[in-house]
Amino acid sequence: MNRLYYGDCLTIMQDMALVSVDLIYLDPPFNSNREYNAIYKDETGRPLPDQIEAFCDQWTLDDERERAIRQMPVLLREAGIDDEVTEFWRLWMNALRKTNPRLLAYLSYMVQRLLPMKGILKPTGSIYLHCDPTASHYIKIMMDAIFGHGNFRNEIIWCYTGPGSPGMRQFNRKHDTILWYSKGKSWTFNADDVRLPHAGKTKANYKPGLQGSGFTGDGEPMLPTGGKVPETWWTGIAIAARSKSQYMRYATQKPLALLERIIKASSNPGDVVFDPFCGCATTLEAAHKLGRRWIGCDIAIHAVKRVAKVRLEERLRLVEGTDFTVEGVPRNLEGARDLWERDRYHFQKWAVEQVDGFVTTRRTGDGGIDGRLYFARPGFQELRSMVIEVKGGKNVGIGTVRELAGVLKRDEADMAGLIVMDPLGQRQAANFAREMAASGDLDVMGMMYPRMQILTAQEILDGKRFVTPSVAARGTGQTALPLQHSE
Repeated sequence: MNRLYYGDCLTIMQDMALVSVDLIYLDPPFNSNREYNAIYKDETGRPLPDQIEAFCDQWTLDDERERAIRQMPVLLREAGIDDEVTEFWRLWMNALRKTNPRLLAYLSYMVQRLLPMKGILKPTGSIYLHCDPTASHYIKIMMDAIFGHGNFRNEIIWCYTGPGSPGMRQFNRKHDTILWYSKGKSWTFNADDVRLPHAGKTKANYKPGLQGSGFTGDGEPMLPTGGKVPETWWTGIAIAARSKSQYMRYATQKPLALLERIIKASSNPGDVVFDPFCGCATTLEAAHKLGRRWIGCDIAIHAVKRVAKVRLEERLRLVEGTDFTVEGVPRNLEGARDLWERDRYHFQKWAVEQVDGFVTTRRTGDGGIDGRLYFARPGFQELRSMVIEVKGGKNVGIGTVRELAGVLKRDEADMAGLIVMDPLGQRQAANFAREMAASGDLDVMGMMYPRMQILTAQEILDGKRFVTPSVAARGTGQTALPLQHSE
């Protein structure tokens, strides 16, 4: 069955069978904040405040990235990469650490994931990596190392047009790069399925599959009568933003026709197509329409929800449980505990996003702000926020509440929410309620909202949410309730 995963593709690929995928297409993130902002603006009519700490750039050399960089030589050797390449990686990374640490963080993130992608590809499989000039030349070097320079098939330049900006001091950037590698010396390429009419040909006299040959009377070679295989520069495929029927308001959404060409060329009906960064799932729709099986995953629950509802159910008329499954989302408390044990950061993401919040992109371990929930408030042009902290362990004391109250004051947020795994005991609940009540209430046009609130994982699974002013991400805000503070 087709599968849509919520989670980091690195974790998901660990559970996928080796040599089980025929085609991988990925359009990995470089500035994922643009995607979050685009989704939320679509739902609220207002962009997320640029200065909000929750949307700091994730490509930083934090402790996790540094650990990944140090571990990379081991991973490369385990994947059978030559020692010379491993030494090159070490020297290159040291140089980038001084000259471009943000790019180094991104490259280490990508190499971590490209290595298992090679493992799940079938011997005749292909991988298409979609990128832009920001990092394409760096990525190609690592693709050469991982998949082999001899398995490099094409560098495809997708050209498109669009308006420029007045006063530009350089040429208008209007192309993306797609790097195609095969896993081995034999690969799928269905030339007849992607042939294009020659200039001057019409649909009436274009017959796919026919192969002409020979020379004209003046010695020039004759063109094939069945059309030609596209060159490595692709034109005539408009960006998705111009198609009202396709556009789902993702800043970097790709057009359906682009994915259809790739899937037709490098897979066959019944093959498995995998998109590890599926976003709004253009790849999944193209694969489904072409009779391929598909697997997609995304690390944002907002994307997964939208894909399942809009792309799969409404557009393709697919039924969850019959035509596809959504996996990786905890369905019960046991599933939430399992997620906490496997990946604590991802548990925090799930908890924040499940209550319609947006996670911080900087991994802060178990301290600090884990996310924010945004809402409109009369009299304020910008969206206001509730800061959210998630505690999945058992040692949650009154100090946690006091620290969060301090964050509420320092951050100048309107509200603060605490999410815990387990329900509190009677005495502990009374102490927490008393401490939270000390932060007072938020008065919004006569409606009173407790400035500090708490939810358990089970309450979230049961559909309970923080009581706030209207939160557009969930469609309608929850109504303020009469205040019942424990004494």
